[in-house]
Amino acid sequence: MSELNLPVLDLSLLDQGPDPAARFRDELRAATHDVGFFYLTGTGVSPALEERLLQAAKDFFALPEAEKLSIENVTSPHFRGYTRVGGELTQGRVDWREQIDIGPEREPVTDPDGPGYNRLVGPNLWPAAQPELQEVVAEWHDHLTGIARKLLRVWALALGAEEQYFDRHFGDPQTLIKIVRYPGKDDPTPQQGVGAHKDSGVLTLLWVEPGKGGLQVERDGEWVDAPPVPGAFVVNIGELLEYATQGYLTATNHRVISPRFPDERISVPFFFNPALDARLPIIELPAELAADARGVSQDPSNPIHATYGENALKSRLRAHPDVAERWHPDLVAARTAS
Repeated sequence: MSELNLPVLDLSLLDQGPDPAARFRDELRAATHDVGFFYLTGTGVSPALEERLLQAAKDFFALPEAEKLSIENVTSPHFRGYTRVGGELTQGRVDWREQIDIGPEREPVTDPDGPGYNRLVGPNLWPAAQPELQEVVAEWHDHLTGIARKLLRVWALALGAEEQYFDRHFGDPQTLIKIVRYPGKDDPTPQQGVGAHKDSGVLTLLWVEPGKGGLQVERDGEWVDAPPVPGAFVVNIGELLEYATQGYLTATNHRVISPRFPDERISVPFFFNPALDARLPIIELPAELAADARGVSQDPSNPIHATYGENALKSRLRAHPDVAERWHPDLVAARTAS
């Protein structure tokens, strides 16, 4: 795999004894310090589960328009459900994709004096015509949560902290699964499937339909392709982990270019983040690592908040202005005023 533009790490090394586990820790630290992205193999996710997820995604997007729109996200104050093609923005530009957003299944928080990010808490919207979707997503969520927790424990050790460091500060994780379809475009130039951005949280595990390219990662000021690798996830860190390490680990810009018609592309990113009210403290790095910390990226138009819920709410309000205007005009007005 030497021709790939991202490092390849094998999670199964953690189960092969102290020396392979130490090697994995070193590789993980280097990959996320230097690049912020890597391929992860050896996760134990079965090809059968991958195939079930892919089939469930295709079955959903093949539903009649009325069935999909019955769970459209504009009906959810919690930004859950279906977004039609062109219904999401990145950096103010339209993304050419359709998707379902699925978060933790919870009762809404009704405290009017609570923080704005409480409005992200609530139930999901599921298509009545496809009950099996909820079942496969629950299984996928459980598998990937286990992988994410394992990675965070390794990161803690690799950064000179005790193994349970992130567990202690995470609280009840705020996860998000997006099931995404990028329809083909017949324009002569590449189109924005999703625009250049950094993820706002801690950790992303991305599964991509086999054989379907389009993901690009920014390295040294250039866009490089990150095609899918069989049996591997594409993993990247978000702004909150960059913040917690004061730039020793780096969140990296990435984007997706739409496929050419008549092709299409299914991808399923899984975002693993702390509880909405959690504040990840800045990690006290060993001196030799702290010397290589670059500081947190400063972008006045995209401030990084220490509390995860503030980062998450910022992203949701920007990405889905129609939902924001319908359900949360007070939050929109407050941000406009500031």
